[in-house]
Amino acid sequence: MSPLLLPHPATGELFDSPVPPGTGWPDDPAAPDTPVARTPAQVRRLAAGVGLEELDARVSVCAACPRLVTWREGVARDKRASFATEPYWGRPIAGWGARDPRVLIVGLAPAANGGNRTGRIFTGDRSGDWLFASLHRVGLATRSTSTHAADGQQLVDTRMVATVRCAPPLNKPTTEERDTCAPWLDAELRLVAGSVRMVVALGSFGWAAALNAFGRVGWEVPRPRPRFGHGAEAVIRGPEHEVTLLGSYHPSQQNTFTGRLTEPMLDEVLGRAAAAARIPGRPSYPNRQRKSP
Repeated sequence: MSPLLLPHPATGELFDSPVPPGTGWPDDPAAPDTPVARTPAQVRRLAAGVGLEELDARVSVCAACPRLVTWREGVARDKRASFATEPYWGRPIAGWGARDPRVLIVGLAPAANGGNRTGRIFTGDRSGDWLFASLHRVGLATRSTSTHAADGQQLVDTRMVATVRCAPPLNKPTTEERDTCAPWLDAELRLVAGSVRMVVALGSFGWAAALNAFGRVGWEVPRPRPRFGHGAEAVIRGPEHEVTLLGSYHPSQQNTFTGRLTEPMLDEVLGRAAAAARIPGRPSYPNRQRKSP
């Protein structure tokens, strides 16, 4: 076996790190010939005028931010010791979930050893453990865990997106990197906004990104801009309907270890989104109660 090729933890297929597009990684949206954006101008051009499937593919091979490319690929090659026997995705993370979501979850960026390893947003790290457990309890996910891109997890009428699609050093993208990545978020929002009724922003970065993106695609954003807070709420009006933006503290280890964010607090916000986004004529979201410790 080549020392560069390692078996995927679910399928056993061998992959290099980072994973070349179109080589069989579970849920890889790209093909070997998917066009690659290498400058901000190319991001703007390649994000325009394509459907959701092609947009996901183009996001997943973007190389427009040199610092982020160097960092994410370096992490993929060097690997954390606890994942040294696994291949790392090492590429940008596309949005994931329903194609016509009623609930849209907006986060910051993939974790270096989470989504950057597994290839799926919020999958394989402690923040994702908290988020998926809560989504399952309120009926927006079919499983309580998300460990890799072939684990059978599905979201219920829900889609997740990252504001910045590559794992950044210290989880802190620069303003330039955020702005370079913004056309991907704008294009995705245009494609799914027709079905969205509730948006959950994880952290102040996600809150600001959601408001800015809706404004850029022509929706009426409240003025003055509403302030972020856990449980904060704002109404954004579009051409044909309105959506409600809810704020939640990010399920980072800093917030969960210190008790700033608790399971009931996260369940309350996601449960509000689930209840408000119920679709007439479909079964209600299951009422899963949190088990006592």
